[in-house]
Amino acid sequence: MSILEIWLLAVSLAIDCFTVSITSGIILHRIRWGIFLKMAFLFGLFQAAMPFLGWLGASRFNHLIETYDHWIAFALLAFLGIRMIREHFKDEEERSFDPTRMKVILTLAVATSIDALAVGISFAFTGFRTLSSLLYPLTAIGIASFVISLAGSLIGVFFGKRFNLRVEIFGGLVLIGIGVKILFEHLLANH
Repeated sequence: MSILEIWLLAVSLAIDCFTVSITSGIILHRIRWGIFLKMAFLFGLFQAAMPFLGWLGASRFNHLIETYDHWIAFALLAFLGIRMIREHFKDEEERSFDPTRMKVILTLAVATSIDALAVGISFAFTGFRTLSSLLYPLTAIGIASFVISLAGSLIGVFFGKRFNLRVEIFGGLVLIGIGVKILFEHLLANH
């Protein structure tokens, strides 16, 4: 795999993080560096860790992971999306979908990184034989996800302020859409 291919892969894996970060920035309506850095860090960490885990388990658990990874990603994203849509219809005091809560950030980090697990499995079969050969791709994936997530949060704040958007419904539909996309890509690839 060339350096260009590695970075293109890293950016493509970060697109789901970017979308989720934009939505979170819109919901928060203001720059919250601590939250945005925590979210970007965890997104980058999980995006880099999942390919490693996929690579590590490819020889033993390949058939188990490939069978269910898309269902897990879909369920997590659909759950969060439905929850976000429900929040739109609640009064301000009743709202509980909070992209600043660690539980929400961790769930989003896991859900958006499930595809990276499959990438790690493919690494095991495309010439990445040692951990040292994986260091560059994993680092690139983590850095790209961090930077793109942080940019998405800032873009979300800008648009949220500029257009006074309340996007719980839109954000929920985006999360569900990402889950459906992951599900259909895997189902169609297996037929």
